[in-house]
Amino acid sequence: MMLEKGYVQLYTGNGKGKTTAALGLALRAAGAGLRTIVVQFMKGQHYSELDAVKRLDDMIKIEQYGSPEFCGPDEESFKQHYQLARNAIARSREAIVDDNFEIVILDEIVTAYLFKLVTLDEIVELIKNRDTGKELVLTGRGAPKSLLKYCDLVTEMKERKHYYNEGVQARQGIEN
Repeated sequence: MMLEKGYVQLYTGNGKGKTTAALGLALRAAGAGLRTIVVQFMKGQHYSELDAVKRLDDMIKIEQYGSPEFCGPDEESFKQHYQLARNAIARSREAIVDDNFEIVILDEIVTAYLFKLVTLDEIVELIKNRDTGKELVLTGRGAPKSLLKYCDLVTEMKERKHYYNEGVQARQGIEN
């Protein structure tokens, strides 16, 4: 099944729910017979969604291109994170023209931009070079205003209150 026209969606902001919204779209798409690939930048840890999509393996694929370690600004680990981001960009270039997927989700690509692991030019190149019938979803905090003009739908998740600030750690099945 091919989309007549694909659009570019961006989920950004400091609030919780960007990846969750993208995965919700993938779930809805699977119900309609559309196949999705999720290329995860900066994520190498185990998240419950990895287990969930195994049940929908013929419809949704998640590929992680990140270290299990948190990406910080220290010079020591930057090279490792940068190389993993190079791998994610290479896979993204393939995915945006792959006939096996109608939807491509580039999870945390905007955050990878903030950490200087990818460039804005690389993100724009992916947008411009995708097949016209392919939906492209970008996620991550802090999208630059210059990126918005390339997107058809922009949703900003805004944190108003978060229990994390009260010391609640990520919970299995809710945040990870």
